[in-house]
Amino acid sequence: MGAKNRMNINEISKTARIDSFLLSRLRGDPQDLYKAARYMIEHGGKRLRPYMVIKSCQIVGGTIKQAMPAAASIEMIHNFTLVHDDIMDNDEVRHGVPTVHIKFGIPVGILAGDLLFSKAFETISHSYLGASKGIGLLLVASLAKACTDVCEGQVLDISMAKSKKIPTETQYINMIEKKTSSLFIASCAMGTISAGKTTKDIKRLSTFGKNLGIAFQIIDDLIGVIGDPKVTKKPVGNDIREGKKSLPILMALKKARGQEKKNILKAFGNNSATRNDVEKAVATISSLGIDRIIRQKASYHSNMARKAISVYDSDGKTELLSLLDFVVERSL
Repeated sequence: MGAKNRMNINEISKTARIDSFLLSRLRGDPQDLYKAARYMIEHGGKRLRPYMVIKSCQIVGGTIKQAMPAAASIEMIHNFTLVHDDIMDNDEVRHGVPTVHIKFGIPVGILAGDLLFSKAFETISHSYLGASKGIGLLLVASLAKACTDVCEGQVLDISMAKSKKIPTETQYINMIEKKTSSLFIASCAMGTISAGKTTKDIKRLSTFGKNLGIAFQIIDDLIGVIGDPKVTKKPVGNDIREGKKSLPILMALKKARGQEKKNILKAFGNNSATRNDVEKAVATISSLGIDRIIRQKASYHSNMARKAISVYDSDGKTELLSLLDFVVERSL
């Protein structure tokens, strides 16, 4: 994918307009609470989800103005999940800065996440109040469904982590559909709803979001296993040492034989594994061609996403496809 498309995505997804609208909804008293709620938004993020809301609205003839409240609400929910995830995982750094609960303390961190959650629903319910075709109600229903799915997916992930069994590929895909894809689906659906479009349009864009979300997560997991630490900002083989049962590791364990499997299992989920143990596991996984296998699976979902919006012909489509390419082709 060319640098021009990467630059366009970066510029549009981080426009001052999106951030300005977002932050304007997160001001109030007590100031410490609102400062904590704004904190992670002010310190980075790709804004992929609000970008998808806006482009999904535009692909069916809507405008940025129509999509902006829904775009802000989905980013609030995304940040809500990050704040609570960091507390559950005891993570201390995100986007190169201390996490919210480290910066402000666990009680304020929890409440900041709760505030983001409630403000998301307040934003869409107030912004679309009185809109025709029940737009506000449809947006609330779509976002609520996504929040439910995220919670279910999170517990499935926790259950997989606790279990001694290695999950199947189907179980893994089901988990990430809920945990990750649900907000991508909601982003595309809400953008389409904001434009006042039909059930067919909502279904097409939701299918696009679902498959983009799956591709996004499996590539993210690949990067977590054999990614360059200079790019990921995490120790080499971080997900291996943590025992994360992601698709690349599932595929590697399925394909490995004899010493290969021993190399992987010696470091997998072993906090006391040496750097050499982890590097040997990473090298083994790489030698098994897992990168190629995972990218093929990502390409399958990419093609499904392309097919879902093939009936459209607009700038919105071009930009969504550029985003899809960016997600699938991310380097390690």
